[in-house]
Amino acid sequence: MKSGRGSALLSSPKHEPVEVRGGAVQQPAGGVAVDIRGLRKSYNGVPVLRGVDLHIDAGEIMVIVGGSGEGKSVLLRHIAGLETPDAGSIHLDSMDLRDYLALPPGKKPFRLSMVFQSAALLNSMTVAENVSLRLREYHTRPPREIARIVATCLEQVDMSGTEHKLPGDLSGGMRKRVAIARALAVEPQIILYDEPTADLDPILTEQIGELVKRIQETRGTTQVIVAHNLQLATHIGTHIAVLHDGVIVDYVPAKELSRSPNAHTQEFIRAANLNL
Repeated sequence: MKSGRGSALLSSPKHEPVEVRGGAVQQPAGGVAVDIRGLRKSYNGVPVLRGVDLHIDAGEIMVIVGGSGEGKSVLLRHIAGLETPDAGSIHLDSMDLRDYLALPPGKKPFRLSMVFQSAALLNSMTVAENVSLRLREYHTRPPREIARIVATCLEQVDMSGTEHKLPGDLSGGMRKRVAIARALAVEPQIILYDEPTADLDPILTEQIGELVKRIQETRGTTQVIVAHNLQLATHIGTHIAVLHDGVIVDYVPAKELSRSPNAHTQEFIRAANLNL
């Protein structure tokens, strides 16, 4: 692993949950397991997810790959609670996702963040305001502490000194880093990434991949990534799940993807023109 600037600051000690001001439950960084069973989703009668079964261990980097239009982002949005399935279930550390979503933010036993493909930064807000958005919405931390968290998270992603810039002043790679800093600010136990390296050049892609690995190694956060880039997937992933025709057709340790006996996986590798 490359030792990026601020990597030591990513470490977070494990403690039992405690209550902070306002009765909110504060959880330390760490990972929680995700268990998906029989997940189905159709749009206008067209099935997209046809019964997805997938288990993601706490603290691992799960990379979900597949062709365009296979439903990878749809699956990720279901884990995030942004979509409601037609059938099936999702559990986070044995807690039904529906029960988790019903809790107010301050009462959730763990936190989930999502990094969108477009970064989804608010153009009218500064970098600092974007990173601190959820912290300010929770009303559980004083402004000085929020400023400290923002500074720390920006340092973790090598973006110190950009607090007062607007998203329009940043490159695509810088916006992705700010989006990851925003995800880190709430000390999540799960981070979901939708194509985090889309539209980035190979150097920036490698840098984002190293940042994802650093988060896993120092925080133990569960990370789920939707990606087309198989080279990135095998480099940073713990496991790779291959989604095809609405179901998971293959599930292998990332380093063993090239040796998978699954015919579709081999076809996908050939189509990507990779020598893994």
